[in-house]
Amino acid sequence: MKSQVSIVRSQRARRLSTSAACLAFFLAIVEPAYASSNMQQVFITIPSDQLANPADPLAPVIDPLDPNPESPSLLELDSIKVVDAQTMALVSLAAAQVESAREAQGAKAVARQIIAQKYRWSDRQFTCLDNLWTKESHWNYKARNKTSGAHGIPQALPATKMEIVGTDWRTNPVTQITWGLKYIEERYEYPCKAWSKSKRSNWY
Repeated sequence: MKSQVSIVRSQRARRLSTSAACLAFFLAIVEPAYASSNMQQVFITIPSDQLANPADPLAPVIDPLDPNPESPSLLELDSIKVVDAQTMALVSLAAAQVESAREAQGAKAVARQIIAQKYRWSDRQFTCLDNLWTKESHWNYKARNKTSGAHGIPQALPATKMEIVGTDWRTNPVTQITWGLKYIEERYEYPCKAWSKSKRSNWY
């Protein structure tokens, strides 16, 4: 059996390793968003009694009684599992949303959700949006005007405009809806104004 001191050292080493891994993960997430900010160096100090060779700070911690010193601890593995589970849940949710939006009712539900979260438009504005996009495409993400080349639920013209949201605009109804709502806000402020324009000119 390991001595009490060896056990304590092993536990402390694992805690330090886990803390360093968490810090690295946090910096990997935060760094892209603040790439233009002043960067500061971050140093992690490991007590000398945790090092095999205190004179060499880069030397790994070696526990002669640990049969697999290179293997991650159970705590580290659990942290990885949690991160992977959260990522997979988000991917699964996004995929389900896209699949639902391939049908008209699902596309309308997605539009309502985006409106509620980002634009906070009234029910009347959604009614105008429904009228507008029913006229334009019947909420069909595959809709394409053979004459003009307008494409998708919002009938973007040219269709490549939607690339500012995503390069999957040809097949992803959520990308199309996101772009269409952004276009309406920037050009008309509200869907009812876009609908009025469409009734007058037959385009918006």
